[in-house]
Amino acid sequence: MSNELYQVVYNGQTLPGFDDAQVKANLQNLFKATEERIERLLSPSSSSAIKSNLSYDDAQIYQKKLTEAGADVRIRVQEAPVEQTQDLKLAPLEFTGRGGEYFGIWIVNILLTIVTLGIYSAWATVRNNQYFYGNTRLDDSSFQYLANPITILKGRLIALAVLVAYVALANLYIEAAVVFGVAFIFVTPWIMTRSLRFTAINSAYRNIRFDFQGKYGEAFMVAFVWPILNLLCLTLLTPLVLKKTHAFIANGSRYGTTPFELNASTKVYYLLFGKALLMIAGFAVAAFLASRAGIPALAAVIAGVGYLTLFGFFMAGIANLFLNSTQLADHSFESELKPAQMVWIYLSNSLLVVLTLGLFTPWAKVRMARYRANCTSMVISGDLNHFVAAEQTRTSALGQELGDAFDVEFAAV
Repeated sequence: MSNELYQVVYNGQTLPGFDDAQVKANLQNLFKATEERIERLLSPSSSSAIKSNLSYDDAQIYQKKLTEAGADVRIRVQEAPVEQTQDLKLAPLEFTGRGGEYFGIWIVNILLTIVTLGIYSAWATVRNNQYFYGNTRLDDSSFQYLANPITILKGRLIALAVLVAYVALANLYIEAAVVFGVAFIFVTPWIMTRSLRFTAINSAYRNIRFDFQGKYGEAFMVAFVWPILNLLCLTLLTPLVLKKTHAFIANGSRYGTTPFELNASTKVYYLLFGKALLMIAGFAVAAFLASRAGIPALAAVIAGVGYLTLFGFFMAGIANLFLNSTQLADHSFESELKPAQMVWIYLSNSLLVVLTLGLFTPWAKVRMARYRANCTSMVISGDLNHFVAAEQTRTSALGQELGDAFDVEFAAV
């Protein structure tokens, strides 16, 4: 294997169709960097190396991103290691798992869960998460899932006991069902925050745990207040509600002691939904005209294509919006999921799972995980070694398992 290092060189020129202001704006948006940093990145000196000490694959990634932004760059062999001239690094996410490999874990989990009447499901959850975390790599390091199966099992048993008590009392006393229903409204935000914190604090990268510090009041607003206001406003607040949800998750999350931050305007969310409304209107008009023309089959096809287009648009668009707007200190993220590809993977996975009576499920999960990883990168400013690990705080799995028992799901995408 070659040990040669490469440089990405900028000759001070912009590509046809771009001007200097456009290139600087594109790169500032790409790297989430200040104007001063971009000025240093695009040094006006002839044939200046804006990134050194790169492998050829990394150099190609830099060249592609900079070229798309309008900068005329090329790759050259670096004769000797040099001191870095700037501190931005694009680190693609990578998923290394394989369907056949995961199938062994998946089928054993199912069989043991059945044999133990569900008790092994806690260990199955840990094994599944450890496989997907361990095969997800960033900057040559894998993620870790650290939850204890016993902790999860205890949480599930308590959640099951609460669910059984609710069903029994509700069948005997109507008043009990009402009391449980009212109490559940106030318990739900607690379940949300505990579930998010349990997942975060049992996830780690380079031996530094994540954390979640979202507040009960914020969860209550996101779970009930904003949705109710949205209904009162005839769903006109839907983009704002989505932004509030993203902000609650991102701003409450931590890597060690360092908080994540959502940097997105409300306007961006309304633009996303505005595009969706235009798509709906376009397909609706086309289907209506086909129907009026006496071609119901064509109208049905147009409606189906419209549904799939909208489905893919939201699957990719919401994920891209959340990740592209999230920062961790000086580091940022980039997501480039494609709606058409998302729909294709989803539909083909679903069809193969049905045709194989569920046996294709491991390959379907691995396939989607690989595609999501391949479309995600982190723009690293400097390195990731300066984070200070947060105190090793333990948290109960009860919140997460109550969420499972009462079918309460909460996620950014």
